[in-house]
Formats: sequence, structure tokens, C-alpha cells
Amino acid sequence: MHHPTLAGVRPEASFASTVANGRRCAMRRCGLIAGLGFLWAPILLLAGYAFSADRIPFQWGGLSLRWFGALAANDRLIEAAWLSLRVAAGAASLATLLGGLAGWALVRGGAFRGRAAFGALAGAPLVLPEVVTGLSLLLLFVALAGATGWPAERGATTVLLAHATLGTAYVAVVVQARLAGQAREMEEAAAALGAAPPIAFLTVTLPLMAPALVAGWLLAFTLSLDDVVVASFVSGPAGTTLPIYLFSRIRVGLTPEINALGVVILGVAGLALGAAAWALRPRRG
Repeated sequence: MHHPTLAGVRPEASFASTVANGRRCAMRRCGLIAGLGFLWAPILLLAGYAFSADRIPFQWGGLSLRWFGALAANDRLIEAAWLSLRVAAGAASLATLLGGLAGWALVRGGAFRGRAAFGALAGAPLVLPEVVTGLSLLLLFVALAGATGWPAERGATTVLLAHATLGTAYVAVVVQARLAGQAREMEEAAAALGAAPPIAFLTVTLPLMAPALVAGWLLAFTLSLDDVVVASFVSGPAGTTLPIYLFSRIRVGLTPEINALGVVILGVAGLALGAAAWALRPRRG
């Protein structure tokens, strides 16, 4: 007596289907492993050579921690790193404020004159090449210095403002996408219950925007910390960020201190991701 679910199914066809599914799964695994290897192999090589005693950055000369000590003693590199962190934090905060307001205005501001132009200008840095953005900001700062005397020189402040301009567009897009997917019923209910518009914004709209604001801040922070092109246009001797310092070192030759710095950055990023995963873990009860 045949099983009803196997009636009409030939054993050869079932075996061929199983083999085909197995091959597809194996191909997916191989593709995943190849993709991860392509992404992580250079990073792991850099991290491994940070523990080499040889002065050539990508030549193994025995296990050593000497370059971590050299990194700690390199005042110029540490100063550039701290400046990058300060600029990135300030630019991300300013971008979150401006981008959050822009995203809210585009979604919750209703129809107003110039809305299309405002949206296009807010998102322009997303599509403009960074060379164009950096050059236009340089010309702006030069024109301001000639007309008002500010900025007296290009440095950390001009880099911060330039990075905030770039990050504002990204934050606005993230906030706009978040609010577009949220219904207005809660805000309308708060208004119907007598809440003034500022109170309704602070108690209802702002909590809805909070995840997008956090994501936008992190995105703007990362963009600022990684930027070379825009910063090279608007920075000066007092505004040498870490990417610019590393880029300038390429011309005279790198040392394994850069590898050691990469290991430190990887460690900090790993700790931050671990802390975020721990904070967002599902809680029982």
C-alpha cells in the first residue's frame, strides 16, 4: 500500500531534487564564505602584522608588541585621533539636530511653498560627488572670510561644519523614512486631548523619531570619522584629522604603528557592538 503523499512521485525525481537542493545550499555557503573572506581577509592581515617586530608594515619579523608602545608614544597621531573623535561627535550632533528637523518638516510639515526645492537641497549632498561638496564649502568659507572676517583660518571648526552639512542629508533621509511609516493617530489623539503642539511633539513625535535619530547620529559620526576628501578641502594646519594624517603618511612611508592603530579601532568597535547587543538583548519576564 502506497503512502498518499508519495503517490505518483518517482524515486529518481525525488533523489535528483534532493541533490539539486544540496548543491544550491553548498553554492550559497561557498558564496557567503567567499564574500566574508574578501571583506575580512585584509582586516585580519592588518591586525596580524600589528604584532610583527619588523619595521616594514606587511612583513613578518617575529611576535612583538613594540608597535603598540610606539603608537602610545606618537603624540601627533594620538592628537589627530582625538581631534577626529571630537569633530565627529560635534558634527554628528549638529547633523542630528538639523537633519531631524528637516526630516520632520518634510513629513509632518504639510504642504508649504518651496517644499520640493527644500527636499532637493536637503538631499543634494547624497548625490553630489564629495569633491564637488568639498570645493563648494571651501569657496563658501573663503567668501565668508573675505566678507565678515570669519573664519580667520580653516581648522577643526570648518571641518566640523562641513561634516555636519554632509551628515544632515543622511539624517534627514533616515528620519523621513521613519516618520513616513508611522501613522498620525497618536499625535492627533494627543492634540485632541488638549496637548499643545510643542508638548505633543516632545511626548509623542520625538519618541517615535528616537530610533531614527540614534541611527542617524551613528551614521553621521561614522561618515565624519572616515572622511578624507571633504576634510582635505576645508581643513588647515590646526585641523589635521586622523584620516588626513594617515593619508599624508602614505607619501613618506607607513610604519606598523598604523596596523596597531587598526587593531585598537577594531577592539573599540567590537566592544561597542558587544555593548549594544547586550543592551538590546531580549529580556525575560
